[in-house]
Amino acid sequence: MTLLTRRQLAAGLAAAAVAMPSIARAQTYPSRPVRFVLPFAAGGVADITSRLAADKLGEKLGQRLVVENQPGPGGISAARSVTTATPDGHTLALLTNGTAISVALYKALPFDPVKDFATISALGTFDLVFATNAESSFKTLGDFIKAAREKPGSLNVGTITVGGTQNLGAELFKSTANLDFQIVPYRGTPEVIVALLRNDIQLMVDFYAAMKGGLSDGKLRPVGTSGLARASYLPAVPTVAEAVPGYEVTSWNGIAAPVGTPAPIIDRINALMREILVIPEVKARYAEFGVEAKASSPAELKARLEADIKKWSAVIEKAGIPKQ
Repeated sequence: MTLLTRRQLAAGLAAAAVAMPSIARAQTYPSRPVRFVLPFAAGGVADITSRLAADKLGEKLGQRLVVENQPGPGGISAARSVTTATPDGHTLALLTNGTAISVALYKALPFDPVKDFATISALGTFDLVFATNAESSFKTLGDFIKAAREKPGSLNVGTITVGGTQNLGAELFKSTANLDFQIVPYRGTPEVIVALLRNDIQLMVDFYAAMKGGLSDGKLRPVGTSGLARASYLPAVPTVAEAVPGYEVTSWNGIAAPVGTPAPIIDRINALMREILVIPEVKARYAEFGVEAKASSPAELKARLEADIKKWSAVIEKAGIPKQ
């Protein structure tokens, strides 16, 4: 045996020795209930869809997933709870496009979602819906755009929460279409809908689940969805990009673990999520809220997170939204 061969053999044995503990942990994982920490309060779309995924994942793992709601500014409380946990797969986190926005919106966060989390898989994607009053003369998004160009500054667009996805989606629409209109923030979706029905605003931007009642009873007219393809729950409604080329906002939820979690555990959860998110019951339940159940690779989810941080940082800077 040559010296080079001996060194190669020694290196291979050393690598195997390092890998063995991780493989052993993966084989016995999970040994107790798994915490799944959400940066939102109970009852919302993210909470409901996450609990459904958690129940299915718990069944497949043979251990209960305990959902913990830890709402708070910037997702800081939830992030701390996860990033300080032992990286053994028994603590998981929900990451969202809101996580990316927080990085862009805050001067400093006590965590770095790109470096401090090991991404596992996306759970689903969902679009914003642009809607007018059903009695409005704006029957298409093109009608609104035409009026906004004819009378700059005269139209109002309603959203919730400055710095939220809905608000930033409206800001991106404004800049991409090169329009001059006022973006009016409200405390909640019900207030936005009332303002639209009173014609205080001429267009609203929100998520399908929050607008579903008004859309179903015909009081709101959907005129655009924010994804690259038409939404399956509103197939007759054009995308915003059909009127404004280059516009796209895709919201997402994903599952992650503390950085350092063994790769075999990450891979196992990823494989199970791919099985869960194609179950007809899961897909149908997600669709009720305007969410397309969709898994991803860990690398794909990380790339989406990084791209959204860059994207929303640029939107926030251009809109002149002060950092918190």
